[in-house]
Amino acid sequence: MHYPAFYDEAPRIAMRDPLAALLGAADDGLIDYGYADAVRLAGHSCPTVAGAYLMARTALRTLYPDQPAERGGICVRMPAAEDEGVTDVTAQVLTLITGAAASNGFHGIGGRFVRQSLLSYAAVRGASAVQFHRRDNGDAVSVELDLSRVPPAPQLRELMGAALDPAATAAQRTAFGQAWQDRVRRLLLDHADDPEVLRLTPLH
Repeated sequence: MHYPAFYDEAPRIAMRDPLAALLGAADDGLIDYGYADAVRLAGHSCPTVAGAYLMARTALRTLYPDQPAERGGICVRMPAAEDEGVTDVTAQVLTLITGAAASNGFHGIGGRFVRQSLLSYAAVRGASAVQFHRRDNGDAVSVELDLSRVPPAPQLRELMGAALDPAATAAQRTAFGQAWQDRVRRLLLDHADDPEVLRLTPLH
């Protein structure tokens, strides 16, 4: 897979998965996620995929300040229905990283390592942010993504129109792709720790 170099420059997310440790899939269950993993899952790279990746990172760094977060140890509550807007794309990236799955998730082994139904949709009436809850101690935060501080390139709409034209040249398609990915790059590299973009709120 050949992808833009900035994918490897984006912050990484360290997790510990007890199930992976039990099954010998990773030493001590340690799994290191990068942005390219989210792209492979989604099949594309966009501000939604990058934003979901950073939302997970923001929440997990707060809930597990001194250690890798426990994969499978988090409940995720999405603010909207599964088929509303980009909710499901966001949820899929969050499932990848946290292990929290909807009704189609892993049933567990001997009553342990259950991932099924740890992610729910439209779970909190009136909410607009994704909520993350630690299952062991009840600590919880919400994270809301605000992309208004990371605007697209001014000419993006025109570039997209040209690239979607059946008669588009390779140069036109490349120009659009580069402009599209530049917004993703700015989000991942310049705003990964920006509290105005990733609005975190502790929940009590």
